[in-house]
Formats: sequence, structure tokens, C-alpha cells
Amino acid sequence: MQQLIYTMQFKGHAAPSESSPGAMNVLAKAASCSITTVVSTGGLTGGFDPAAVTVAVFESEVKLLTPGTFTERGTISFGDAGHRLNFATVGEGWMGQSPDPALKQGTVTWTVESGQGQFDGAAGTITSNFTLNEAGEVNDYHLGIIYLR
Repeated sequence: MQQLIYTMQFKGHAAPSESSPGAMNVLAKAASCSITTVVSTGGLTGGFDPAAVTVAVFESEVKLLTPGTFTERGTISFGDAGHRLNFATVGEGWMGQSPDPALKQGTVTWTVESGQGQFDGAAGTITSNFTLNEAGEVNDYHLGIIYLR
């Protein structure tokens, strides 16, 4: 079994769901990227450097539960050749106020339920750390550990 590790920065929008009261739909895109993390005597620095290749598309439905908790189900499509992961929340996600009063922040872990294309038969988990502003703009960082058969 092959292990595939990836990380990406998705940017997009969240909006109230028209079909599910109390839910939000999220649509975000991410470019291919290189990540830099440097620990030095000056502390920690890091960043994402986009690469000019096709994009990944993230789509989900978020069901708000008690204040500050949610569940989520969705897909991530990598490129346009049918390579897709289907995921759902492990337990519940958390979202609350961030130190920046203009942003909410949150975190969630998803399990891979199924996949297509390269991800047919895939399993694994994806973690998400995200921010959301009042205009619905989402900035979402993913780290996935995927097992391919």
C-alpha cells in the first residue's frame, strides 16, 4: 500500500445552504504548491509558493450543531481527470473566535470514505485548519495522509 502525503491552501467562500436549513456550502480552490518551513535561531518562518499546474477543488456541506461545533461531508477533486476523494467528519469539528476579531477560526479532521481515479480504494485522514470572515471568505489549510492501493 502506498502512502501519499499532501498539503494545500484552499481559498473560497462559504454560504448558507439553499437545500439544508442550518447548513453552509463551501466551495474553494487550491493551486499546486511548494511549502517552506524553516527553524532558525530567529524562530520559525514558513510559506506556500504556488506552482503553475492545474487546481484542486474543494466542495462540502457543513451542518452546524451546537454553538462552535459542526459536521462536514464533501469532495476534493484534484485536476480535471476524475481524481477525487470523498470525505466526512471524524466526530465533530470546532469553530470559534480567533485572536483577530475579524475572523473565526476552526479545525476538523475528516476520514476518506471513498475515491475515484487515482484514489479508487483510497483510505486515510485529512486535517483542516481554517479561518472564515464575515463576508464568507474561507482560507483553509489541509494536511492529508492518504493510502493508495
